[in-house]
Amino acid sequence: MPFIDEATITVRAGDGGRGCVSFRREKYVPRGGPDGGNAGNGGSVILRVSPNLSTLLDFRYRKIFKAKRGQHGMGKNMHGRNAPDLVIPVPPGTTVTDGKTGELLADLTREDDQFLAAAGGRGGRGNASFATSTNQAPDTAQPGIPGEERTLVLTLKLIAQIGLVGLPNAGKSTLLSRISRARPKIADYPFTTLSPVLGVVSHNDEEFVVADLPGLIEGAHRGAGLGHRFLKHAERTEGLVHVLDAARPADEIARACRVVRQEMGKFLPELAARPTLLVFNKMDLPGAREAAERARAELNFPERDAYYISAATGQGIRELLNGLVALRRRPPYEL
Repeated sequence: MPFIDEATITVRAGDGGRGCVSFRREKYVPRGGPDGGNAGNGGSVILRVSPNLSTLLDFRYRKIFKAKRGQHGMGKNMHGRNAPDLVIPVPPGTTVTDGKTGELLADLTREDDQFLAAAGGRGGRGNASFATSTNQAPDTAQPGIPGEERTLVLTLKLIAQIGLVGLPNAGKSTLLSRISRARPKIADYPFTTLSPVLGVVSHNDEEFVVADLPGLIEGAHRGAGLGHRFLKHAERTEGLVHVLDAARPADEIARACRVVRQEMGKFLPELAARPTLLVFNKMDLPGAREAAERARAELNFPERDAYYISAATGQGIRELLNGLVALRRRPPYEL
């Protein structure tokens, strides 16, 4: 199933029904009073979080959502029924933005969070509601009020406690498949992961979600490569794991780290405040240890936050899992 994380939709609430103009007409009541009933309210459009969804795929094929109008008022003081609300399910982590102004309207993260996207119109009053002591036979009624209409931009930002970041081919997908039951596509070419993949990690009686996020390249904050499609999914994380390819020379490893850190900082400065681990992968290859240690020293990164692993063989994975559990308890860095 394709991963869709952006959609633009139009929502239209139902109009209120028309109030009724009617007078009582019975055989032995020659001058019956007004008996036109009130109309029902139009249905509203509501966005509600559904834990069963993980993508905005449904909105690729359906762009317009309309609620029903309220029932018109009727004679004999019969009121029209209110129309039911139209409830649209969205995945957890969906933000709702006004398509015209760009204003953030809602951030729906928890199960059953909901947002009134468009309010239904109020039903009109029938002529029986206008009767007074001085106007006992009113012949007017209210039309229904139109329902609201809006263009909304839905954006899905994944809810994961830990994000795996790094340049393409660093081994993020292999690492996620090693520490969780997730099975992302793995191959030896860039951008194998074209969409985020979530995996649930269980270790030492703790359970948390780790996201394998698509590889970055220089200029990603401007939209190069997978650009914003990656970066926005790092916003909700508590901590980041920067996966580096230790099979490369030390200067290339250090540069790869700087590129990713710079791109995240340019996109959202707060990302630089996330607690971060450096994970040097592919330690089973000759020369990897020496290159990794030289790169760490060049980056001046604390030794306690550096892990040397092989996602392919499992080397160092247990120590890394202990580090992930501890990472979640750390406060953000001071910028």
